[in-house]
Amino acid sequence: MKNHAEILIIGAGILGCSLAYHLTRMGKKDVVVLEKSGITHGATWHAAGLVGQLRTSRNITRMLTHSVELYDKLEAETGMAIDWKKYGSLRLACSEEREMENKRSLTMAKSFGLEMQWLSPKEAGDLFPIMSLEDVRSAVYIPSDGYIDPSGVCQALAKGAKDQGATFVVGERVTGFKIENRTVKAVETDKGTWTCGLVVNCAGMWGHEVGKLAGVRVPSFAVEHQYLITDPIPDMPKRMPTMRDPDHLIYYKPEVRGLVVGGYEPDTRAFATGGIPKSFAQELLPSNFDRFEQLAKLAGKRTPVINTVGVRELLNGPIPYSADADFVMGKAPELENFYCTTGFLYGIAAGGGAGRMMAEWIIDGAPSLNLWPLDVRRFSFHHTTRHFMYPRAVELYGHHYKLHRPGDEHETLRGIRRSPLYDTLKARGAVFGSRAGWERPNWFAPKGEAAEDRPAYDRAKTNWFSPVGEEHRAIREGVALIDQTSFAKFELVGPNALHALQRLAVSDMNKAVGSTIYTQLCNEKGGIECDLTISRLGPERFYFVTGSAFGTHDRHWIESHLRRDAQAQILDLTSARAVLNICGPKARAVLQAVTEEDISNAAFPFSTNRQITVGAAPVLAIRIGYVGELGWELHIPTEYAAHVYEVLRAAGEAQGIRDAGYRAIDSCRMEKGYLYWSSDITPDYSPYEAGLGFRVNLKKPDFIGRSVLIAQKERGVTRKLCTFTLEQPLPVYGGEAVLRGGKVVGVTTSGNFGYTIGKSIAFAYLPVALAGAQGFEIEAFGEVSAATRHDGPLYDPENKRLKA
Repeated sequence: MKNHAEILIIGAGILGCSLAYHLTRMGKKDVVVLEKSGITHGATWHAAGLVGQLRTSRNITRMLTHSVELYDKLEAETGMAIDWKKYGSLRLACSEEREMENKRSLTMAKSFGLEMQWLSPKEAGDLFPIMSLEDVRSAVYIPSDGYIDPSGVCQALAKGAKDQGATFVVGERVTGFKIENRTVKAVETDKGTWTCGLVVNCAGMWGHEVGKLAGVRVPSFAVEHQYLITDPIPDMPKRMPTMRDPDHLIYYKPEVRGLVVGGYEPDTRAFATGGIPKSFAQELLPSNFDRFEQLAKLAGKRTPVINTVGVRELLNGPIPYSADADFVMGKAPELENFYCTTGFLYGIAAGGGAGRMMAEWIIDGAPSLNLWPLDVRRFSFHHTTRHFMYPRAVELYGHHYKLHRPGDEHETLRGIRRSPLYDTLKARGAVFGSRAGWERPNWFAPKGEAAEDRPAYDRAKTNWFSPVGEEHRAIREGVALIDQTSFAKFELVGPNALHALQRLAVSDMNKAVGSTIYTQLCNEKGGIECDLTISRLGPERFYFVTGSAFGTHDRHWIESHLRRDAQAQILDLTSARAVLNICGPKARAVLQAVTEEDISNAAFPFSTNRQITVGAAPVLAIRIGYVGELGWELHIPTEYAAHVYEVLRAAGEAQGIRDAGYRAIDSCRMEKGYLYWSSDITPDYSPYEAGLGFRVNLKKPDFIGRSVLIAQKERGVTRKLCTFTLEQPLPVYGGEAVLRGGKVVGVTTSGNFGYTIGKSIAFAYLPVALAGAQGFEIEAFGEVSAATRHDGPLYDPENKRLKA
């Protein structure tokens, strides 16, 4: 047909243009970009144009660094002016806590390989001479950041794509999709129909609406964002960097003889809550001087000169926001050939690198950098609803420059998903965190203390440090109950269920009915895509459990490899089963008192599962856990959950039973050397690199990633995950630099305090040549501590307690 494209991109903002540019550079010439209005006409044209690189994720930072690398050469390559000013970026600190945040950023930048400098107030003032240094304590400076003309860079990317064969069609609006067998066959527009091989939603603030037309739920909406442009400033200094003053909620970008001043006020408005008008294009919204006044006053304090010059313009435009203020990228789980690159709050900074990553995702099946923090599969149903998204987006916007202390939780739209035990645990002092919309007990406040978080950068200064230590000790020395209902839970059933799992898992899944197997599912490169436990309930019936936030991801990974095996299917049991973890050396005594079955070690050994009766409830008991103690996960039909909890609590009173939360779990799991998918293990790392080679069964004739893992087994790996303890009690959370001889040799993937061993613990990958060495240091918040590397778990290395 005439209107056909191998790859059809919807939206010609910075992301659509960058994706077309990179696809054509990677050999894809049959690329069409459909745009309902004109190139840049969504949010791109009125973006402020700041280009910063450092984020809390190493891979996202690397992606943004790719943007800078592209912008360095784009003008020369395309002949299009982009006004790229690589003059650096300043970030001020006007409080002690903000300095702690900047120190953490400084350490992250060092560990990620990005140059960042710590500056005195005077040094910062020398770079940005028109600012007042009142209350400035210090600043950090990244010399390779800068600012750029948003429309110019977008047009340059479009030209670069056109030069290599891409086609841009403007003035054509998508109205629907023709879908057969989970595959987009055609895209319908107000001008006709396009057939295609695959579709990419680069529609920015329209991302949700475009996705909905295809039955794909995308959390990409918009809020209002304002910035002003001053009149010319006399004797405006040259080559000033961008500047952010987060304590005053404002940012600056030098403009032609003036300044752009913007910020993130707490009371912005959601845009088009009833749907974006079809005609909306290259438009601005009415300026709201009353709302901007709070930022203008703060800007007048920081840069008094703007009080003496006029305001040329106050711009108010809608900008995209996702449900967690980060990007929405990747292959949508609902369809076979529908991709998303939308919801970009800082699209100009990310545009160049994100376009490259998405081109790799489309052509190679995965990006060269693991981008799970941006993956569309990290979201749940509620994230894509207007009821949730608009209030949450306004909160996220207002918190953009808020201090982000470890342990901070969102405030709006809580309680979306609740365990049957929610009210019971709340009455017992539970302080809840939110994960995938689930309210989960993070810790329990002692009687007489407020059940609320008071976070601090130093973990020992939080109000939960001591209570979590008591919960940790109950797990190690007595017995504890942990509500883990938020686990994502599925069954794989059908005549080919075993065959399918044998192809997916690195372990031998052909174990006896009643076995429970901890295993990994790898990609073709040997990287770990899923990390889960699988219980065999019948010859062709398997029950698998994964983390609260990983259910959509893991189910999609398995299902995408099942469709060739139509006789196996997945059933989602997450809402049908509550989960109580009873754990600790006294767990058997408590559970045996209320069950009709023999749960002795001989009758119910570690890594097995059985149907038992607890009180009057039917329960699937799985003898496994994440804290490294004797224990059982009790998977309970939801309606019986409260009864089982009450029975166990009553039976455990004499044993000193207590409730525990997820912060105690994390402390225990690090002492035990248990790993967390998305930080310690990801598609970037193989089981052998992560120390999980004992889970790999190379005797199986075929499974995904086997050939790579065989090669690693034979030749050895180049890096290895190691465990460290710190000699000083520095707070570590992940992202800290591992040093040896003053040089960065690794970056921590997780960090916590181990109450049993009395030290801070961190995991980090090291080059294999150093994996047997000592003499390391770990830097956290600008301080350095000697660090001892350990072989094996720090706690119960022989698993005697686990298998008691």
